[in-house]
Order: sequence, then C-alpha cells, then structure tokens
Amino acid sequence: YLQAISQHPDAEVTAIADPERGRVDSFCKAYQIPWFEDDSELLQTDVDAVIICTENALHAEATEKSAAAGKHVLCEKPLALGCDQLDRMIDACHRNNVQLMTSFPNRYIPMVCKARQDIRSGLIGELIGVKATNKGAMPGGWFIQPELSGGGSLMDHSTHVADLMNWILGTRPIKVYATASSLLHNISVEDTAVMKIWYENDVFVTVDASWSRMDYLPYDRDLTLTFVGSKGTIAIDYFAQSNRLFTQNRGRMQLSYYGDNKDELLIDDFVRCIRSGEPVPITGEDGRKSTLIALKAFESLKAGAAVIISKEEFDR
Repeated sequence: YLQAISQHPDAEVTAIADPERGRVDSFCKAYQIPWFEDDSELLQTDVDAVIICTENALHAEATEKSAAAGKHVLCEKPLALGCDQLDRMIDACHRNNVQLMTSFPNRYIPMVCKARQDIRSGLIGELIGVKATNKGAMPGGWFIQPELSGGGSLMDHSTHVADLMNWILGTRPIKVYATASSLLHNISVEDTAVMKIWYENDVFVTVDASWSRMDYLPYDRDLTLTFVGSKGTIAIDYFAQSNRLFTQNRGRMQLSYYGDNKDELLIDDFVRCIRSGEPVPITGEDGRKSTLIALKAFESLKAGAAVIISKEEFDR
C-alpha cells in the first residue's frame, strides 16, 4: 500500500505511526516520511485518511480513534476479533461521518470480476458449488500469537474467500463448519484449516485456508476458485499469471508474478471515493459479514459441529 500510494497522482503518504520504530524505519528513510511512536500524534495532523495495518486485535481501537479525529479509514482484514468490536468501529465511523473501507483486494482481480459477471448472467447455469483454496506460508510473528491475531491460518485466510463468496453469490450464508489443527509448524495456533459454508440458495462452498505453502515451493501463497454450475464450470488460478524463474541464488524454481496489481487497484478506488465523496465499494458492513463467518468457523471448531448464522446477526 505504501508503494501504491507513493505512485498515486492524487495521494501522498505523510507519516507512519508504529510503537516499534524498527519495523518501519527502513520505509520512513526510503520514502522520506516522518515516524510517530503514538498514532494519536499522527491523528492530530491534517491527513485525510489512514490505513490501519496493525495487529488484528488493535484494529477496532485504531479505527475508533481515527474516526473520532475525522479521518477516513481503510482497515486490514479481519476487521476485528468480535462482534462487539465490529459494531463499535462501524458505528464510530457513521457517527463521525467518515468512511470505513475493508481491505479486500481480491475483489479487484479482473478474472474474479469476470467470473462474477458470468455467474450472475447464468453463463454456467445454476451454481451448485464452489471449491476454493487460499493457502499461504506461515508468517510467524504476531500472526501466531492468538491474543493479537485471533487465531492462525483460519483467521488469516478464511475472510478473503468469505468476502468473495458474499460478493459473488449475493446471498446469505446460513451454516458454517470448520476443521483445523497444527500439523506443519509446531505452533500454538492452527496451520491447517478447511471451512465449509452453506448458502441460502443451496450453494455449498469449501475453503482450504492453510499455511501449507512451504519454503521449498515456488510461491508463498495461492488463490484458486472453481465454480461448478449445472451447465459448465469456471476455474480461476490467480497466480497462474507468473513466469517461471530458475536461479542458482535460491536453489529452486521461483514464480515471477506479472498480472494486475490488485493492491494498486484497491488504493485507486479508496482514493477516488474519498476525493469524490462516493461511498466506498467494500464497506465496514462487508468486513463485518466476512469476519462473522470466520468467527462462526471458530465456534464450529469448539462445538465439533456446524453452527448456524441467523439472518439477524448477518444482516445487522
């Protein structure tokens, strides 16, 4: 996002706030921008908007503070770690007349946009089911500290696909089931996870949200979507837009991605909406719905059974 904004003709990065300077010092020097130890100091400046990339547990507090200071917000996913936090941050932005956008750049992938159009036009007939994978490398750091992250790979990766399904299907999820364990990395949070979602229109979705992209693999993440309809199938492999690079420096084949930069497209849309006053396309309410599915998946883990999502809690 820092790089995307620095290249944007209608926006500029004016500062970074982080209590740990070591995490951001190289970026401050490279982009010649000031550092604040306390985000309250940054919020006293005349910036128009902030991007919140803190640990998941801090999203709600940072959003509420930003809204109270009159700043528009683009917040990383998952939006928060509980429904009470989700509701507070959404209400704070409405109350202070600022916009809250949830960071889901996968909505900007051109092939995903085309698939949504084709599915809704009936090109593959009645949609029956979806098989999705959104796997990644184990990131370490605060991502494996549940008090900061809220969970492991299931929390980290399930919300991306949940948001895409909500957006593409345009209907309500009614039930969630999840299985998860720590099998690959000897960590205290789950690193392998599979989630199943049933939707109101009888579509059934499976999601592999594991940290199973190991160091020896050529790319540290994937995103695949297979939509099965009564008249055909649409299959998407986002990272197929890559060249194969063979180098002795790494000792293994690498993939060099050349496709559209979804982060730049997201930033473009956020800046455009803030400048024009148009509503942002991925709202805090959207972020709440995808996070709710992840939270229900964790309820399922505890219960060892599928759990229901009621219309009242989903359509807040």
